Amino acid sequence: MVDVHPRKIGVEEEFQLIDVRTRRLAPRAPQLLARLSDVGFVAEMQRCVVEANSTVHTDLAALRTDLKAKRALLVSTAATMGLGVAAAGSAPLGVPEEIRVSDTPRFHRMLTEYQLLAREQLICGTQVHVEISDRDEAVRVAHRITPHLPLFLALSASSPFWPDGSDTGYASVRPLMWIRWPTTGPSPPVSSAAEYDRLVADLVSSGAITDPGMVYFDVRPSSHLPTLELRVCDSCPSVDTITLVTGLYRALVDREVAVVRAGDPPPVPSPTLVRAAMWRAARSGVEGDLVDLDASLPRPAADILARFLATVRPQLEDNGDWELVTQLAADAVERGSSSARQRRVLRRRGKMTDVVDHLLAETAGHAEPSYPGGGSQCALLHGYPPTRHRAPYDEAIGSDGVPRSHYLRPLQSLARLGATTLRMSQDAIAQTQSAEKVTFRPRGEGSPQPFPMDVVPRIVTAAAWQGLQRALEQRVTALNAFLVDIYGRREILAAGVLPPEVLDLARGYRSTGDASHGRAVRAHVAAVDLACTGPDRFVVLEDHLRNPTGIGYALAHRAMTQRFLGDLWPATGIVGVDGTPELIFRTLADAAPPAAGDEVTVAVLDAGARDPGWFEHVMLADRAGVELVQTDELVVRDDVVYIQHGPSFTRVDVLYSRIDEETLLSSTGYDGRPLRSGLLGAVRAGTLTLANALGNGVGDDRSVYRYVPAMIEYYLGQRPLLDQVFTWVCADPAQRDHVLTRLDELVVRPVDGGDGAEIMVGPEAGSAELERRHLELLTHPERFVAHELVTTSTHPTFDGDGLYPRHVDLRAFVYLRPDRTSVRAEVAPALLTRVAPTGSAVVDSSRGGGTKDTWILEPPEG
Repeated sequence: MVDVHPRKIGVEEEFQLIDVRTRRLAPRAPQLLARLSDVGFVAEMQRCVVEANSTVHTDLAALRTDLKAKRALLVSTAATMGLGVAAAGSAPLGVPEEIRVSDTPRFHRMLTEYQLLAREQLICGTQVHVEISDRDEAVRVAHRITPHLPLFLALSASSPFWPDGSDTGYASVRPLMWIRWPTTGPSPPVSSAAEYDRLVADLVSSGAITDPGMVYFDVRPSSHLPTLELRVCDSCPSVDTITLVTGLYRALVDREVAVVRAGDPPPVPSPTLVRAAMWRAARSGVEGDLVDLDASLPRPAADILARFLATVRPQLEDNGDWELVTQLAADAVERGSSSARQRRVLRRRGKMTDVVDHLLAETAGHAEPSYPGGGSQCALLHGYPPTRHRAPYDEAIGSDGVPRSHYLRPLQSLARLGATTLRMSQDAIAQTQSAEKVTFRPRGEGSPQPFPMDVVPRIVTAAAWQGLQRALEQRVTALNAFLVDIYGRREILAAGVLPPEVLDLARGYRSTGDASHGRAVRAHVAAVDLACTGPDRFVVLEDHLRNPTGIGYALAHRAMTQRFLGDLWPATGIVGVDGTPELIFRTLADAAPPAAGDEVTVAVLDAGARDPGWFEHVMLADRAGVELVQTDELVVRDDVVYIQHGPSFTRVDVLYSRIDEETLLSSTGYDGRPLRSGLLGAVRAGTLTLANALGNGVGDDRSVYRYVPAMIEYYLGQRPLLDQVFTWVCADPAQRDHVLTRLDELVVRPVDGGDGAEIMVGPEAGSAELERRHLELLTHPERFVAHELVTTSTHPTFDGDGLYPRHVDLRAFVYLRPDRTSVRAEVAPALLTRVAPTGSAVVDSSRGGGTKDTWILEPPEG
């Protein structure tokens, strides 16, 4: 039998309908289909899905044009209804309970029979048809195609998120959901159409499926067309991905038909190994390894794709597809999978709604190319603006566009790795963070998200580190002295250094702070936020003396760098962070109260698994070798605090509390009794230390911040080693009036720190936000302070194809311990660099952005 080449091809695409206002799945397919006059659009099981069928083509480029035209019609019609259209294996936002099956007897019967499977069918796929007129050949070829299916799945992977907004950790979670149906998986090894039809008839008669249309094999002869249908692919937001898969699949069918006609025996891959290979493709996409079924070894997806292209090159050339397919294959490797692109959007912008917007734009063909310039390894810094064209100081690149000396080797290493490898590393880091719960809960998001980590490390020179250590030790020692004094003799007020009205307005000043009277250390764990303004020059932005967070993320980021960026990590010359957990434990153990015995018991106290900082609390307890407890495990007897597990009790001497003061003192213990009086009694009796001490929030107050330089001179008799930002206290009428005249120029923030959402950045604020803050300053000026917008330094940040400047700040952690008659301060070498979101000069986790691993250079020998 001689076929006319090229074979006819066609595609069926499933699209999710999205409400453009809420970005959630919208069950409005019936209404949309009523407006579509083209017969190529049909209903699917769920009312939030529409299927589009291409016309039949022999020319691959013509199919590509047809798919774009179908999408344009669907997108424009949906827009008239306030709907967007997303081609993806799963939509990141949706409420399954809101979705209903389409109103047909068949779909209602499937819902009744298959229950959960039908209700959770919030997934979409792409089916590719290639003409085979002989059904006997079709069933034999179907089985032979099985070993190549993982590659098609990896190329199309576009379902990393589940509709509840959670990251599944997979490039394609759709096949994990799809495989639950009773007739999915590899095609059966049958030798004729008659044998295949008998198998289908047996499946129907068994009652496992209701009709032949429910045979969902990965490759199957169409029940109504003379085609062999590929069914493993996710829906693809990029038409180019579908075009690539179609061209490759047609070439593969051509090759296997010729082999069948030659009488060659079919391959006999292990079904278990094939299943594992499909799982690996779903897990990794094109960013990681796939399973080489010939050698039973992992190999990079790019290598497997290149080898596959070589094996079907004759067929691609016969079809006239070689040039187009090879270009699309190179683009696919360079751009990465849709799943990787979605995760990059989430890392850059921090909101799942941005991921939905990205899918809508890419499906409509409006998304800009992600990686202009082809991702050349030497082009990572292409277009990086030199300092002279920007106000901020760039820490890595000089005004002449040349890397600073201590950044030269790391940037060279990044260039050698190249954009593709860096994207794979960044994706692997994000997936590992999700799996290991290195997450936080951004404002407005329902589910915890990975704390985005950039692959370009920040470097602190040895000279800068030595200066920072001395300056931070000085500042936190003075702040601790202030806390001891203000809850004791209050000599700073008597000396006139701090006006009494400042203390009266400080919202963090609490009567409960008196419970720790007489203790030399109140700020056992402190953090200071800094901005770099020039070479080795830093200014203090904020102090954290209540419950500073972030050290766990700094430690996790170092582990990620060493694990996934080994080629970037130098053999020597970087200060290690492995001793930080021991420093934390020593700090807490040395905080033991006077009544503690030789065996000091320390515990980390937190609010449980739903706490936004759960990951960090678990890590700190584990690394420091202490127990992690919740308030309902505590009981107080005779001014002694115990951890109670059933009938057993363990006395606790130091509680490292990761709970805000109000929550802690309003909690109940193991016995159901309020803990407030018992905890305060134990602290006063000298049997318990709370780290940090209650009432420390007064030291975080922004109106108190203004007087920290004076505290350093008063308590230590020294000049401050760190500058800080001049602050206007709006409780003072004259200062408030000055702020009102410059509201669009200044940063206005709550005096108690508060949620980052309450910070108003004048140059970035809209008219409504400025009006609202103006009214607040008139009615409640005591709640706010203001300061100039600090232009923080910029730092190269990898954005998928190259390096771009983003603003950064630095959080340092200082630990205080009593040392005979004084207090000893020590700065941990684990620093947290936070990165501002694109287009913003403000670094705040509530506004998005991310983090970096931070390297401290060791001093040169000698």
